[in-house]
Amino acid sequence: MTDVPRVVLTGAGWVTPLGCDLDTVWKRLINAESGMAPITRFDARTFPTKFAAEVKDYDVNDFIRDPSLHEHAGLNSQFALGAATQAWNRSGLSGCSNLDRSRIGLYLGAGEGVLDTDNYMRTNLRGWNPETRKIDGVRWAKEALELMKAHREIEQEPNMPLAHLAREFNLKGPAYNCLTACAASTQAIGEAFDIIRRGEADVMISGGTHTMIHPLGVTGFNRLTALSTHEGDPAEASRPFDRTRDGFVMGEGSGIVVIENLDHALERGATPIAEIIGYGSSCDAFRITDIQPDGRGAAAAMNMALEQAGIDPEQPGPEGGPPIDYISAHGTGTQENDSIETRAIKRVFGEQAPRIPMSSIKSMMGHLIAAAGAVELITCVMAIDRGEIPPTRNLHHPDPDLDLDYVPNDSRSTRVETCLSNNFGFGGQNDTLIVTRFKG
Repeated sequence: MTDVPRVVLTGAGWVTPLGCDLDTVWKRLINAESGMAPITRFDARTFPTKFAAEVKDYDVNDFIRDPSLHEHAGLNSQFALGAATQAWNRSGLSGCSNLDRSRIGLYLGAGEGVLDTDNYMRTNLRGWNPETRKIDGVRWAKEALELMKAHREIEQEPNMPLAHLAREFNLKGPAYNCLTACAASTQAIGEAFDIIRRGEADVMISGGTHTMIHPLGVTGFNRLTALSTHEGDPAEASRPFDRTRDGFVMGEGSGIVVIENLDHALERGATPIAEIIGYGSSCDAFRITDIQPDGRGAAAAMNMALEQAGIDPEQPGPEGGPPIDYISAHGTGTQENDSIETRAIKRVFGEQAPRIPMSSIKSMMGHLIAAAGAVELITCVMAIDRGEIPPTRNLHHPDPDLDLDYVPNDSRSTRVETCLSNNFGFGGQNDTLIVTRFKG
């Protein structure tokens, strides 16, 4: 492919358990603060896991221009609207009067909405016609409409956040949603990156949004034994790479970025804040819920991204430093994931692997599932901009089998030029992004 356009990131925003603006969340990450607390969304007293990292003190009306446009938005859409508005404003697009909206697209990794089981069943029962022993469609529709008026959290389709963002910003370009589990928003940004490189759009709004803090979500992950069942302080429950790790902590929220063709960004006077230079995607073809044990699938995604970025992973980088300055690890805190991710990184970087600092912000804000990758990519952009690497909280008991530099407990000040972000999902989905400082 000749004359492939460079793709820069011009805006970013997030809604997270640690806050809803870039500076506040970044300060809390650098200070190793935790967003984990007892679950308040439902009564979790009988669940093996009674805590999560919930978004607090968030009102979508603080971000949107007209609440009537999003009257029935569920939590996933509400989170995405807040994050996208931040990214849109930061990019300077809000001040552009002559945008070609048909050249601005959307690609999200958005999860399914919260299943309101109680009201769903109540609506069905109210629509029941005892004479015909069937649900009366007219009666059911009337009850459903009343339910919609009374409750926002009714959306079930994963593409609803996509529709809400398109309406909020009047976007008419290509629109896609993927739901590849925990890798979804990394894959969404990678595919949006490719859409711009192919010339199919000038700008893409991309990232992810998700909440699974509801009885069905917590039950499912408890049955998979993937969630921590820590019985002490919830802030100490997420322990990636620690010998005592026992699972992840459920988080929620959204991360959205604005990426665009460099020429387009410069022509409209935008200031790029980073550049995406590599994307890799692979599948383990192994088991539905287990990672390929030797990490070959994860390694394949990393190698693909590194090759596209023109980085030799087994050779020192500029001025003799490591080939990558920071890895944002998937780092869920499960025994299996952390071991295999470590194995995969060693497989890719060889003797250079111990020289590369890596950390997991899931230790502080939990696992945002489909939104995790986007939030973690924004963390990489912030690390480049601020010259600091966030720590892996709660890493007090080193695992003898995990011997890389996980930046335990305290942030690290250092120059960061290039970052790699990993995310792996159920079904064996592996996705990697590489982002670097914009150099003109």
